[in-house]
Amino acid sequence: MLDEMDVKILKVLQQDTTRAVADIGKEVGLSTTPCWRRIQKLEEAGVIQRRVALLEPTKVNAGVTVFVQIKTDQHSLEWLEKFHAAVVDFEEVVEFYRMSGDIDYLLRVVVPDIAAYDAFYKKLIGRIEIAKVSSTFAMEQIKYTTALPLDFVLEDAQHSKRT
Repeated sequence: MLDEMDVKILKVLQQDTTRAVADIGKEVGLSTTPCWRRIQKLEEAGVIQRRVALLEPTKVNAGVTVFVQIKTDQHSLEWLEKFHAAVVDFEEVVEFYRMSGDIDYLLRVVVPDIAAYDAFYKKLIGRIEIAKVSSTFAMEQIKYTTALPLDFVLEDAQHSKRT
């Protein structure tokens, strides 16, 4: 279970994972060694999955975001596994969800332009049969963050203490 100090550390790391442990510790009110131990425990527990660099899409020629909604009429485990294997192979797919409701899957695809998306689409339907595909191009990104809200962690901890 995470405590308030863990949450403080995670908030700092979600903003900039390159900061020195001493600086993080100073900001959250810990000395370097206890701060480092907490970070290590968060990594060992799988709370921190990995540390990555976030890139500016336009600087790496991946400035077009496409949301792809997929509906299938096949719901066998064999098809599902084949579909998952096909999609995870595509570097252009940066997010991939199985959904409830009117669509079965939602993909977020990043490409340089519409022609690149068309090439991706043709490769995808060449690998697996899909009943319906609907693509929506993002016109403007209003908000984007990789930082998860952490207030729920403390609410859960407080709830656990009461019960």
